[in-house]
Amino acid sequence: MATKRRAKRAPRARTTTRARATDDPARFYGPLSTQGIRSVFTTLAGFINPRTELVYGSTYQLLVAVVLSAQSTDRGVNAATKHLFAVAPTPTAMVALGVDGVSPYLRGINYYKTKARNVVALSQQLIAGHQGEVPADRAALMALPGVGQKTASVVLNTAFRQAVIAVDTHIHRVANRLGIATTTTPEQTEMVLMARTPLAFLLDAHHYLILHGRYCCLARIPECWRCPVAKVCRYPDKTPPSKATADRPPRGRHMHRKPGQTDAGEHDAPA
Repeated sequence: MATKRRAKRAPRARTTTRARATDDPARFYGPLSTQGIRSVFTTLAGFINPRTELVYGSTYQLLVAVVLSAQSTDRGVNAATKHLFAVAPTPTAMVALGVDGVSPYLRGINYYKTKARNVVALSQQLIAGHQGEVPADRAALMALPGVGQKTASVVLNTAFRQAVIAVDTHIHRVANRLGIATTTTPEQTEMVLMARTPLAFLLDAHHYLILHGRYCCLARIPECWRCPVAKVCRYPDKTPPSKATADRPPRGRHMHRKPGQTDAGEHDAPA
């Protein structure tokens, strides 16, 4: 008697952790309530002027500055671009300067040789494919050398005012400490923030969180004793004040601004 052969099942597609996280960001929600999150952003909006600390004079210069800022401080990038943009303010001028001409201006920042190559190459691509203009499209931006998801998000948010959140180490840390997210990767944190940030604050959420992390919720010792959102923050190991730190003034010109105060002269172009 002939036996029936069982039809082979098609192999299941492997699903990565990142793909699963994309399907359901609620899996990574932290314990802070929706009301608590709104309170955080409302409070930070009263203390922080939501502007980038990178100095630039055009959207192109912002793109270059953000590319250079990877694993480098904004202060170091500003010191380099102050002189670089004086001689090469446009893609055409940057290409004319060339890698050998750009490199000396970038010696003070990390990975300057690789970044010099990327800056010249992205300038060439902007000229060839975008008439020298920076595209307001994520896919087109990420096709440029040296531009990843975070860099693209910063440019889209700062230059084109798109409601996206670029997550760096500061934002990843702050979102988890506050209790907005419970995540292990910046990608997961970005998804949670996009889902949980109140719409009224979504456009400037990146700057509120990054500047709070840079000047108050520090990596090693968060300055909880002067944190304006300490009462709702879910971080359990809050740092108490000491005699040496209790009277320390806020750091950074973005923190503790007065209502209506702006940072005149910080940028040559609107953020």
